[in-house]
Amino acid sequence: MSQAQVAAAAGVCRSMVSQIEQGGLEETSLRVIRRVGSILGVSLSIDPHWRGVELVKLLDKRHAALVRAVVERLSALGWQPLPEHTFNEWGERGSIDVFAWQAVGRAVLCVEVKTRLVDLQDLLSTEDRKRRLAPTLARKLGWKPVIVGSVLVLPDETWARNAVSRYRTVFEAKFPLRTTDIRRWLKSPIRDIGGI
Repeated sequence: MSQAQVAAAAGVCRSMVSQIEQGGLEETSLRVIRRVGSILGVSLSIDPHWRGVELVKLLDKRHAALVRAVVERLSALGWQPLPEHTFNEWGERGSIDVFAWQAVGRAVLCVEVKTRLVDLQDLLSTEDRKRRLAPTLARKLGWKPVIVGSVLVLPDETWARNAVSRYRTVFEAKFPLRTTDIRRWLKSPIRDIGGI
């Protein structure tokens, strides 16, 4: 694409695209950089530090605590949870925060735990890939699923409720069930589901 085409698609001026292309990121806003990047299929990651400690390490503690809570709850309900289950299937690699099996209902569950929502598009496409691969990954473990569930776990915090509310239609399409329905499903999985 030419700079003019990128600029038109991103809704910015061509000189802004040129400035970004030449590395002049300090003179432009993060919002504009992300808009231009999204047109080109480029995502921007930021490596924040807080008081000398990488923020990722602090966020990992919160993530680990939520994963532990999910594993404990699933175990109490008779599920066989596998935290941080890695996979490499047909060249698609990654990890599922909690991959779980319930033998009675022959159900497999992919749980995605997020302590923050940075990139909604990445979350949805990653979840879709994991859900699609779940039956194959389950069979490799000796499980024979007939039901697949996908659950997004967020902390019970204002930012998470606001994010779900702000992108309600998107979340309802991908994760239509909410906490009460998910708890019911976990006790007796009878169909494929997606929920938060």
